Amino acid sequence: MGGCGAWWLLTPSTRRPCRPQLPARPAGCRGHLFQQPQGMLLPWSPPCKVLCRSCAVMGKLQSKLKHSTYKYSRPDGILEERIQTKACQEYSPAHVDTVSVVAALSSDLCVSGGKDKTAVAYDWKTGNVVRRFRGHEREITKIACVHRSSQFFSASRDRTVMMWDLHGPSQPRQQFSGHAMVVTGLAVSPDSSQLCTGSRDNTLLLWDVGTGQCAETASISRNLVTHLCWVPQEPYILQTSEDKTIRLWDSRGLQVAHIFPTKQHIQTYCEVSEDGHKCISCSNGFGGEGCEATLWDLRQTRNRICEYKGHFQTVTSCVFLPRALALMPTIATSSHDCKVKIWNQDTGACLFTLSLDGSGPLTSLAVGDTVSLLCASFSRGIHLLRVDYSQGLALREVAAF
Repeated sequence: MGGCGAWWLLTPSTRRPCRPQLPARPAGCRGHLFQQPQGMLLPWSPPCKVLCRSCAVMGKLQSKLKHSTYKYSRPDGILEERIQTKACQEYSPAHVDTVSVVAALSSDLCVSGGKDKTAVAYDWKTGNVVRRFRGHEREITKIACVHRSSQFFSASRDRTVMMWDLHGPSQPRQQFSGHAMVVTGLAVSPDSSQLCTGSRDNTLLLWDVGTGQCAETASISRNLVTHLCWVPQEPYILQTSEDKTIRLWDSRGLQVAHIFPTKQHIQTYCEVSEDGHKCISCSNGFGGEGCEATLWDLRQTRNRICEYKGHFQTVTSCVFLPRALALMPTIATSSHDCKVKIWNQDTGACLFTLSLDGSGPLTSLAVGDTVSLLCASFSRGIHLLRVDYSQGLALREVAAF
């Protein structure tokens, strides 16, 4: 700062604090004054606002000690709490590279896929790999599990979709080939008789699961599919796209039944509530622009109900949490900013923020059971998160694999 020799390290955003690097005043502080090398006295700022050069190393070391807790107020007045969790259990890794997607197959098994081209069934309660499935030639992009079944589907950058059985042979039970580019959307009907796939080739394909034959094809210019999900007990499929549009498709003929109001940013993911009455979508963004999740009414009005803003990078996944997790309806989101947030579904208030330091961008989020979440990440595999009520609503990392 000029000729005084001090070195200031600013946070990525002046609106919100970042990682608490100094739990106390650094060496050299006298009361609330910081002594510069030239003897000048400058006001000492709280942690995460200003750091001197001599304390930069200390800050990095402190960030590895996962025991600190602090609260801060957002500009809109909402109080958030961030926990750097205590050391968690490190299980054998499910993958040797980035995990792109994770989905719950049952109350104790999940299926994941990633850049290692392998789908892995994992018992996240014991930390054991149950089975590995190999067949794709490129990265796995999506996983869709058949409800109350041992079967699941995997989509890949190799333009194919494969159907697997946890108790079946090592080869896929069925293979679906028809897209010209990477498969980026995958949804199975509630009765598991149909499969809908979407791609960056601007098409949606509807498949007969039993025969593996394509039954319907739909194409819309610039409709670069990012995600698909089937509405429970309905013949409708919800789809997000890079054209910033959310569409509701009628599987009976694969026609667009409704188009939601266009958003300002690319829609990256969508999820439908268990009762089929509501859905949520999330968007890309950077520096707090975009980076939100949106709740929609799927019934008569199909209007926007609420928005959830607080992430600072692209939101990659959003899920409805089981009612048993809280006394109010809640949703969870994961983002490239390494954070998982729990929100009050009705008010949009952020109830808790968990920062998974060192994880890299978070890529996928899934409900494991009534108190557990599974979160896939770029650098540290899959995180097992658990809701904790010992000191109010909190989310803690308990294992990684």
